[in-house]
Amino acid sequence: MANVLCCSGLDPTGGAGIQADIEAVAAQGAHALAVVTALTVQDTRNVTRSVAVEPALLQQQLSVLLADCAVDAIKIGLLGDAAQLPVLADVLARCNRPVVIDPILRAGGGRELVGQGFAQAFGEALFPYCTVLTPNAAEARRWTGCEMLDAAGERLLAMGAQHVLITGGDEPDTVVHNRWYSRSGLRVFKHARIAGHFHGAGCTLAAAIAARLALGESVELALETAQAYVAQTLRTATAVGQGRWVPRRIAAGAA
Repeated sequence: MANVLCCSGLDPTGGAGIQADIEAVAAQGAHALAVVTALTVQDTRNVTRSVAVEPALLQQQLSVLLADCAVDAIKIGLLGDAAQLPVLADVLARCNRPVVIDPILRAGGGRELVGQGFAQAFGEALFPYCTVLTPNAAEARRWTGCEMLDAAGERLLAMGAQHVLITGGDEPDTVVHNRWYSRSGLRVFKHARIAGHFHGAGCTLAAAIAARLALGESVELALETAQAYVAQTLRTATAVGQGRWVPRRIAAGAA
């Protein structure tokens, strides 16, 4: 079985973060090795607090885990603070496996989770190891300062990512446009908009892409397969609280 190392925050609702990663990876037929980077206080509406796991503990967890288990791909989600970056950069360099990064800057409910200084350090430390970067449109604009998404995509490539998938689910368009940037140019995936507001869709997409890469798919096929899978999880999403709906990841299965 292919192993995907998932480094993400813990969301007590199970909608996003490490639980989303575990479920999405399992639905593809792979296995998630799970390391929590931050503890959060949140519900299905928003995050009210995030506390980083101390770097020494993070390093010890990863060292013991990687001495025992082979890794076929890596997914990075919410990080706690800049002190974790050297630990993770060292792991990415040593593993030399496909890396998918969901560059989370703020919660779906609007709360800012990292400052601009941390965002810059994050990009400098980890983007050079990144196979696929999966920001939403708002995150792409904030990372780069570019209002136009094509300019933002090119800038993110210049920052080191090999491939950038800017998702458009939160844009006002009637059709969702997910924009894939690579050294080969631009491809736009168009999807019918699924009604509703969802909690954890970005985590689900990034983890599914990582799993497909771990299973040996090309980047293009992994992007196609993961997007089809996420669409199914959103069509069957459920309310676990009083806020946004949670993708139904396990029932959706691999696309």
